[in-house]
Amino acid sequence: MKNLLSSTAFLVVNKELAKKIGLHEVVLLADLISKEQYFIDNKQLNEGWFFNTAKNIQDDTTLTSHQQRKAIKNLKSLGIIETQLIGIPAKQHFKIIENKLLSYFNTSCKKSEQQDVKKTQTINKNKEITINNNISIREQFISEVMGLDYSEELKIEFIEYWCEGTKNKMRWQKQPTFDISLRLKRWSRNQKKWNKGHSKIDSQINEYIKGKELL
Repeated sequence: MKNLLSSTAFLVVNKELAKKIGLHEVVLLADLISKEQYFIDNKQLNEGWFFNTAKNIQDDTTLTSHQQRKAIKNLKSLGIIETQLIGIPAKQHFKIIENKLLSYFNTSCKKSEQQDVKKTQTINKNKEITINNNISIREQFISEVMGLDYSEELKIEFIEYWCEGTKNKMRWQKQPTFDISLRLKRWSRNQKKWNKGHSKIDSQINEYIKGKELL
């Protein structure tokens, strides 16, 4: 878990944890965890204690001495670290209280997960509202068409054509303007023209067939 917060060539921080305990505090903590790991790798950790200097911390994190002192004070008050002066000359030693750190880290992760779930629920709810609205609009469209005085077959063809489309928009909704009554009137007129032309062709074909039979 500590490795997730460690800093090497980069400053690696957890944003949710930074929101909870402070950015400078998280940056300092990441550097201390990295230093602790160095002492562990070199078998120099003394019952969890290791030292680090203000100069090293500033070189690694860019935090000034004042920023370091304030961050250390806050981390100590939160119970995440302990400090003491050890040796001659005295050096600042640190100890990271891992269980306390994990409790803050888990809390921040849980909060982040809850926010993600809330966002997902909001997105799904918005999608559901859009779909339901389209269903309602479609039903209203069908009701208005079926209430007009035209043949059942013509009205069904009209509905099937103009209600095609994606989940978000039907064909008729993509038109700049759409008056159902006027559109249906035009639809009926065009169909009559088509049927009239079609009937004329059928008649000509029938006449041709009869002529062939007489030959």
